[in-house]
Formats: sequence, structure tokens, C-alpha cells
Amino acid sequence: MISSEDIIKIVAYFSIIAHSPGRLRVRVNPKIVKEGEKITLSDIENLPKKILGIEEIKINKLIASVTIIYDPKIFKPKLWEDLIKNENINEITQIINNLVKEL
Repeated sequence: MISSEDIIKIVAYFSIIAHSPGRLRVRVNPKIVKEGEKITLSDIENLPKKILGIEEIKINKLIASVTIIYDPKIFKPKLWEDLIKNENINEITQIINNLVKEL
């Protein structure tokens, strides 16, 4: 299972390409493969099943991008930007932990 700490590690490799409320597209640094032993593509793709407010994750390996479709009423757009910039991490971790679905 992917943890909020894992999410923070993953997004350290992201940079924003485009962001509008409800849709975030990021470029993925190839160095993310260092995390590959702990976190798989299916872990990332399955996040919508595990976290309320994340509706869909599309991974494009060819151009190294990830598109996250989310509910902007649950995840405020600024939270995503703070997460990518590694700001307000304690607050974001608490929000993510509160939104984890019971499986």
C-alpha cells in the first residue's frame, strides 16, 4: 500500500506542465526509477481507488507525464501546487490521511 510519505517522495520528481482546477498535468523526472523498487506504476494508477477526491490518473510513459483528474472541492488546486513545491507538507499529509478510503 502506498503511504502519504510515498506520495511526497513521488511528487518530488514532478514538475507542473499545466494546471486548471480539477486537472493537473506534470512532467516526471526519469530519476523516479530510483523509487521503482518501492512504488510501482500500478500503485500510482490505483490511487483513485484509495484516496477520495482523486478521480483518475493517466500515465503516459512515452512522454513521461502524468495527468491527475481530481475533485477541486476536495483537493484545492493550491494544495497540488504546494505539494509539487514541497510546501505545507504536514498539512497536506494530514489531508491525504483523512481522505484515505477504507478498503
